Amino acid sequence: MTRYPYLLFDADNTLFDFDEANISSFRAVCAYAGLAFTPELFACFDRRNNAAWARFDRGELTKDETLRIQFREMSEELGLELDIEGCNRVRLEVLGRSTALVPHALEVVRELKKTHRVYLITNAVESVQRGRLGRSALAPLIEEAFISETAGAAKPSVEYFDYVFAHIDGITRENCLVIGDSLTSDMRGGGDAGIVTCWYNPEGAAAPDGYRIDHEIHNLHEVYGLL
Repeated sequence: MTRYPYLLFDADNTLFDFDEANISSFRAVCAYAGLAFTPELFACFDRRNNAAWARFDRGELTKDETLRIQFREMSEELGLELDIEGCNRVRLEVLGRSTALVPHALEVVRELKKTHRVYLITNAVESVQRGRLGRSALAPLIEEAFISETAGAAKPSVEYFDYVFAHIDGITRENCLVIGDSLTSDMRGGGDAGIVTCWYNPEGAAAPDGYRIDHEIHNLHEVYGLL
């Protein structure tokens, strides 16, 4: 009998390769805005984008603010005049078409599907994640994707996980496992909700204090040993 028959996987950089999608979408934004793509320009955007989503996780920004503030702050920092709405629209369109997966994601989920119920838990934009999942090889393997925009709450809030639990028959705090790369949304959210957590940490980063991490893996194949 498996320890955790219900598996709650984060999407971006846990199953989907968000880093690749992020660069591709920013290249499209540059083409739209008439900018030359450079690593320095992308680094500026990426820094602002990561900061915006960190603020979202802390409840300091709404979803709409999170999607636009990075372009506004980047334009202010670099003295650019950007069509904020247009840049955001182009970026989301490209992200929604990106189906690249992290190493071993497909084979691992395909194997787990034989004995487990596999779900996605994500704070991403509804249209983006539905588009990506629907186009990807993971689509027939995932029971459901719980997206914050529909849930009316976001990771790491307990309200988000309450929503997930209300929509899965038979799940309990004891028979499921949260697997994700984000300390601030996945580990903190799962821990605060009383769920066993597994940190997907492919880079082998050191975990800062203040997070409950029950398990840690560096390769998705390692999840088999937890089940």
